[in-house]
Amino acid sequence: MLKQISVFVENVAGSLMKVTKELVAEGINLRAISSFDTPEFGILRLIVDRPEETAQLLKDKGFFVQTKDVIAVEIEDRSGSLNQMLEVLAEGNISINYIYSFVIREDQAPVMVFQTEYLEEAVQILKNHGINVID
Repeated sequence: MLKQISVFVENVAGSLMKVTKELVAEGINLRAISSFDTPEFGILRLIVDRPEETAQLLKDKGFFVQTKDVIAVEIEDRSGSLNQMLEVLAEGNISINYIYSFVIREDQAPVMVFQTEYLEEAVQILKNHGINVID
């Protein structure tokens, strides 16, 4: 499992840059990012190389931050591979709260990141079906 950092930011120009600027200043490598918005604020979901340090850094800089365990799995770069993984989880009665991907990994399989209330069960189901779970 990976640690995901969720950062709540205002829906104004430059708010994303304020977060990434802090990461750059500390040499933190941003591996994946997704953004979700509401009328009042945005939620940035980050996968970084040093999650505990990142969470504390951003809290110290005044950001509202949450840390959550997520699951990252490699899927084949072909049609139907995501559906195959989702079928395995559905058969195990695992619901997914949200999902996003990062695919820019030279010569490596795409990675899907998702969050569920049933982390341990989901990891075991995926491994039992030969799906590579990334730590």
